[in-house]
Amino acid sequence: MNNSKPEIRAQHDFLIKRMSKDEKIKMPHLALFAGLVICWTQEGQTDTFSITRKILMSFSKISSIATYHKCIKELDQLGYIIYQPSFHPRKGSLVTWGNRNK
Repeated sequence: MNNSKPEIRAQHDFLIKRMSKDEKIKMPHLALFAGLVICWTQEGQTDTFSITRKILMSFSKISSIATYHKCIKELDQLGYIIYQPSFHPRKGSLVTWGNRNK
């Protein structure tokens, strides 16, 4: 089930406001979040969308694989996204926008 665009915008606004107050969020997290928005837009703005590390690192200008993994894991743990990793080299991992209740 796809959310309407106004609902998604409201959810993004909520997540961004929450991030701005979260001391754990640093610049790489914000860059990764921006990259996720780009991927989500390219995937047709569906509830759950596919990402690849290579593309997301390029969009977010993160050059370290360790930083990428740390930030995506933290965004998931903090509730900004729901991350379902794929360990298949050609299949993308799945991301859903986080829960407003966290």
